[in-house]
Amino acid sequence: MSGLQVTWFLLIGALLVGYAVLDGFDLGVGIWYLFAKKNSERRALLNAIGPVWDGNEVWLLAGGGAIFAAFPEVYATVFSGFYLALMLVLLGLILRAVSLEFRSKVPSPGWWRVWDVGFAVGSFLPAVLFGVAVGNILRGVPLDANREFAGTFAGLLNPYALLIGLTGLAMFATHGATYIVLRIEGDLAERARRWAVRAAGGYVVLVIVADTVTLVAYPHLLKNYDAMPLLWIIPVICLVAIAMTMVSAKKGRSVNAFAYSTASIVGQMAMVGAGIFPNLVPALGGPELSLTIANASSSELTLKVMLIVALVGMPLVLMYTAWIYRTFGGKVRAAQEGY
Repeated sequence: MSGLQVTWFLLIGALLVGYAVLDGFDLGVGIWYLFAKKNSERRALLNAIGPVWDGNEVWLLAGGGAIFAAFPEVYATVFSGFYLALMLVLLGLILRAVSLEFRSKVPSPGWWRVWDVGFAVGSFLPAVLFGVAVGNILRGVPLDANREFAGTFAGLLNPYALLIGLTGLAMFATHGATYIVLRIEGDLAERARRWAVRAAGGYVVLVIVADTVTLVAYPHLLKNYDAMPLLWIIPVICLVAIAMTMVSAKKGRSVNAFAYSTASIVGQMAMVGAGIFPNLVPALGGPELSLTIANASSSELTLKVMLIVALVGMPLVLMYTAWIYRTFGGKVRAAQEGY
């Protein structure tokens, strides 16, 4: 295990965290979308994410590309084994994008309803399936002696993975509701504040249940925590952040609520990384079958060259992202035309 391999593990984690935080509120807005009854309110929700949603998805593409470059065997195993699940995620993301772009093309309530449902379904599916994927990674994936996927799609929908999927759904719903409060004015913002409080309540309960089940059923995920007790501060920070999200939302502190929600997502992703390291795809059959940062990585030269590319490219992406959010910041009015 080399320093470059560890660096790429952390870099891929950072890219996936960026996606979870940024596209997470897009997905969250979609989860609540059908709860907005008026056309003007739904348009306002779309306007709130319209300038940024496609840029947010770049982080997922970057994460997938980084896995392909740095750990190609992981890319091959995961994308072949999770093929149907990934196609459903892709279907959801395409449906969401098409709904965003097509909804306003025809001034007809019937037309709007079709794409409204498409946008909500396209947000709900990835929100759940991303959590299901994480649940399977934590639980362990059935791999054969060649480290190739040896399971079925039905096997991926096991109770533990579905529990993590529901936890992810609550996480994105909370994040989306806090973003709505941050960006929208009027009655819709007040209702979104109540959505955030309720979602955060469910979120904290599901996190406690999921953590308890993990501790009991999968104690091997605690190996790094036992070796480095300082890591235990991560789950504590997560629970505190979720609780503070709920408190801040109740008090109408929209910036604080969104910041705490963001911190909870970063913490959840850090917990996953700390639990599986140095594995990338833990195997159900035992650690000798697992794909790790050592046995699944590209050559040292490839890792070095790609790291240089990443160090040049990532600051540009960060600057562009900051510029977009600064340019299109501020409140969105419900009567505003657009998406």
